[in-house]
Amino acid sequence: MSDQLQKFMFSAAPVRGEIVSLRNTWQEVLTRRSYPAPVRNVLGEMMAACALLSANLKFDGTLIMQIFGDGPVKMLVVQCNSDLSMRATAKFSGDAANAIPDDVSLVDLLNVGGHGRCVITLDPKSTVPGQQPYQGIVPLSGVDGPLESMAEVLEHYMRHSEQLDTRLWLAANDERAVGMLLQKLPGDGGIVPHPGEIDADTWDRLCTLGSTLSQDEMLAEEPNTLFRRLFWQENVQHFEPARTRFECTCSRARVGNMLKMLGREEVDGVIEERGHVEIHCEFCNERYEFDPVDVAQLFVASGLSQGVAPAADQRH
Repeated sequence: MSDQLQKFMFSAAPVRGEIVSLRNTWQEVLTRRSYPAPVRNVLGEMMAACALLSANLKFDGTLIMQIFGDGPVKMLVVQCNSDLSMRATAKFSGDAANAIPDDVSLVDLLNVGGHGRCVITLDPKSTVPGQQPYQGIVPLSGVDGPLESMAEVLEHYMRHSEQLDTRLWLAANDERAVGMLLQKLPGDGGIVPHPGEIDADTWDRLCTLGSTLSQDEMLAEEPNTLFRRLFWQENVQHFEPARTRFECTCSRARVGNMLKMLGREEVDGVIEERGHVEIHCEFCNERYEFDPVDVAQLFVASGLSQGVAPAADQRH
């Protein structure tokens, strides 16, 4: 089955759900960088979760999910656009990547000193009124101590930052990243013909059914099989599946613009020291190199553009 995200709505109560399976999208990330198994699995779970949360955005833009750690992992980042194009990366503290055991816990990976935090940023492409950038931050610890899974971290975020009852089930390995979300909608968000017939116990029942899923089962079975196994007795409305894909927005032109923002003096300093400027994209591992001639042309072009008015018919 190709990568896709399936939305659904329960008729008995205002509860919506989503289930996502990333195979090719996840493999595009893994072919570009090699991560220790525990880091790989957490990053894959974040990718699945980011797709699930992005699917409900009401604007054209990007959801950026960041985990800042105080252990061997310094930062995990996943970006997902409104069209479900995604990218992800991880940064380590020093040479920690070479010393992470396979059985390390999430706490030991990201929250050793209790200072880890989850940051989710909603970044609309346009500045339309009511669509300003928004950022929510929560610690990787709850009232009962450190949170032990990525699902718990994001449920904690949704509860405290978005005030929405949300349950997540996430899993990842070297082949797939998968996830399922259930969310209680505020008010009468369900598709119920007669409000008086709402089943008040539906939310608890659905969460109990979801909790029967094991990570091994999620990774072994396709989403449709899991859905039928869990909710075959429920009256559910399905929506058109959405496709996910890997996409990195880096380019030589973007890197050139970044160098121009640094300024000629600083870039010339790097040229003098190393003979060239080399930039690696953290997401796709693409390498961009600028030699002295490239840099000279970059800043000459920048200088010329400041003194030349744009001309629609100008040709080069």
